[in-house]
Amino acid sequence: MPVAYIPHGGGPLPLMSCPNHANMIPFLSDFSKTWLKVMPKMIIMVSAHWESNSVSITGSGKPELYFDYGGFPAETYQYKYPSPGDPEFAQTLQSVLKKGGIEAKVDNNRGYDHGMFVPMMMMFPKADIPCVQVSLLKSMDPGMHIKLGEVLSPLITDEVLLVGSGFSFHGGMGRSKGTDPKNEAFEEWLRDAITNEKYTPGERTALLNNWESAPHSRYCHPREEHLIPLHVCAGAAKNTPGTLMFDAPVMGKRVSGYFWK
Repeated sequence: MPVAYIPHGGGPLPLMSCPNHANMIPFLSDFSKTWLKVMPKMIIMVSAHWESNSVSITGSGKPELYFDYGGFPAETYQYKYPSPGDPEFAQTLQSVLKKGGIEAKVDNNRGYDHGMFVPMMMMFPKADIPCVQVSLLKSMDPGMHIKLGEVLSPLITDEVLLVGSGFSFHGGMGRSKGTDPKNEAFEEWLRDAITNEKYTPGERTALLNNWESAPHSRYCHPREEHLIPLHVCAGAAKNTPGTLMFDAPVMGKRVSGYFWK
């Protein structure tokens, strides 16, 4: 089963059919039929919107939705996504991470945040696939997140899909019109770092570890929580080349998504 890094949009805007998400909405809605040969039996989700001091894993069998956005219409706080959790698989994840040298805990109270349920409502609308969400580390250490993906890699079988949910640009969405040269330069660097087959796994790891050296990195990511799920994905894919699967404006900025088979 593959690994995917996707844009999840601004709050609930994709579910509201917001025009500035017009490129992203059909991409997410068509994801499974376009990119998957078979449907997964389990999904591991790494969202930009959950951080903890050590890696945390959702452990509830029936996670609630965590509406971690504000200022939207009342109906956007009534969404339902009853995809079950899997407490047994959460324990397996914890064990695998600890054996790999990564401190991890199971959180039985944490629900699905919008970085998880918003794209999932479009990608897998039947809500019939068990999901376990894994947090980022507050440290935002790129190497530790690549390692997190590498340790998770053996679990990415023909039945388990790993999704990293973030945004390849997260620095002032919609504040300028037309092409943004800084945004463009960073996206070109990112596409090369992920897709260029000339890089060895070690070279690709070095590029992602040193992402702050990319053109206009801090302009595109004043804080990197929306980029770091990509590092987990790259590690889970054993730092092999990925495929560009999304490249289009969202909220006025060029945004990309990547896929590993």
